[in-house]
Amino acid sequence: MQLRFFSSARHLYRNILKPRTPIRATAKPPCDIFINHRGTDTKKTIAGLLDDHFFRMGFRPFLDSKNMKPGDRLFEKIDPAIRGCKIGVAIFSPNYCDSYFCLHELALLIESKKRVIPIFCDVKPSQLQVVDYGTSSAEQLERFSWALEEAKYTVGLTFDTLTGDWSHFLNTATDAVIKNLVELEAENSSKKSTYIVQARRERDEKFSIH
Repeated sequence: MQLRFFSSARHLYRNILKPRTPIRATAKPPCDIFINHRGTDTKKTIAGLLDDHFFRMGFRPFLDSKNMKPGDRLFEKIDPAIRGCKIGVAIFSPNYCDSYFCLHELALLIESKKRVIPIFCDVKPSQLQVVDYGTSSAEQLERFSWALEEAKYTVGLTFDTLTGDWSHFLNTATDAVIKNLVELEAENSSKKSTYIVQARRERDEKFSIH
């Protein structure tokens, strides 16, 4: 089963999406996948591994520790990356909801109408809850709670870092991301075709009147 997941992902990757060879040093290419995560929980494990795996597959993932340098202003780098990405991967972990930045990124992903693949890492959806520490406004808390509920009720993946099969998980996560990207490409192509047909029809109607 594991080989089948990986094989299907690679087939879609090579024959449908065909992403460009990644060059991490290139200045400002748009990112394909924005990885939303709690650094203290997952940066050195699941988030870092996914970033490296996606990069080796030829995608352009965004992970703050890899794509930002000292001196960069957080919102000036992160917000455009979210708005420009194709898909978001939200890695929920035990301390995720303690982070203002995690919740802001998640809210912006959903507000920007990006597809989000939730990964529940060492935590159950029911355990995720926005807590008022007195540092966020009522409006912000409502925004964060809404985004969290949207993500919790989206079909995602689960992983236990102590007992889980890392290789199988990476292949399954890659498969899920690629299938969603393929669906997005198909939707965008359909929208473009519809727009072209409509434009031609309006042009023909305009000339027929004259």
